[in-house]
Amino acid sequence: MIRSWLILVAFCLIGVAGPGIAQTSLAGKPLHWVVPFAPGGPADAVARVVAQQLSEQLAQPVLIENRAGASGNLGSEQVARGAADGTVMLMVTPGLITNPLFYRNSLDPHELRALIQLTRVSFVLLASQGFAAHNIDELLATIKAKPGTVTCAASGALPTVACVMLASYAQAEVVRVQYKGNAPALNALMGGEINILFDVVNTALPQVRSGRVRALASSFPKRGSQPFPDLPVLAETMPGFEMVSWQGLMVPRATPADTVQRLNRALASALNAPLVRQRIQDAGLEIAPGSAEAFQEIVDHDQQRYTRVLQAAGIAPE
Repeated sequence: MIRSWLILVAFCLIGVAGPGIAQTSLAGKPLHWVVPFAPGGPADAVARVVAQQLSEQLAQPVLIENRAGASGNLGSEQVARGAADGTVMLMVTPGLITNPLFYRNSLDPHELRALIQLTRVSFVLLASQGFAAHNIDELLATIKAKPGTVTCAASGALPTVACVMLASYAQAEVVRVQYKGNAPALNALMGGEINILFDVVNTALPQVRSGRVRALASSFPKRGSQPFPDLPVLAETMPGFEMVSWQGLMVPRATPADTVQRLNRALASALNAPLVRQRIQDAGLEIAPGSAEAFQEIVDHDQQRYTRVLQAAGIAPE
């Protein structure tokens, strides 16, 4: 009788240990977190702080694998073709859904399924100090009066989409100037080589405060968001012009739903750890965990919206 009671207690303890992983086939197996970018970038930094906490919670290895190349497609392909048992996860950004719009042979995002959203961050429209426009009305007037003269930095997935959206709203040509990332684009803006740039708020803030660039408007849906609570939002002048970037995790499409739910709970717990929250917030990002279904809705909605914008502008995969 006593022995049976002890066995029952042991099973109960296993059932509550950790956020729902201990009783699954994942227990004890290394989890492989693929980051499709080079080490040291924003996505890599978030992955490492969350993975460390996740590993401590589960008492099992969580291995970061940087698989950079082909605008993130190499890492995406690796995960999509990987084991659909929850042991392989992909760090994703909006580039996952815009890549097929820009590049041929990109991975179809529907080959993956959402696991959890990790963070979100809005953009701010910046102008060089030498540029004449000081607000959105003046910017639109300049684009319309001098089509093909205003230069907009195409420095990544969403900044490029934003340049296209701006031209669409202005109904006049905006010259997209390609840069390999927002850092060189921001340097070019400060040097007066280009007129405007859509940059994420956390990297834009120091340059705005120093007076090296001017902030014209935020891409957030409404006013009041940090760190520019008093800044106008683009949607006030151009209805529907909203753009929020995100980081999240996805897994192979065939990963079982119960495995996705257990991993989602474990990751949400890791994100809510005080040290993790503090480090991510210090980086200027907003923690945004939710259900796997909620993240899938965001991915699908953004994919449909950006597809409409780019196809209407005549952008075709190269």
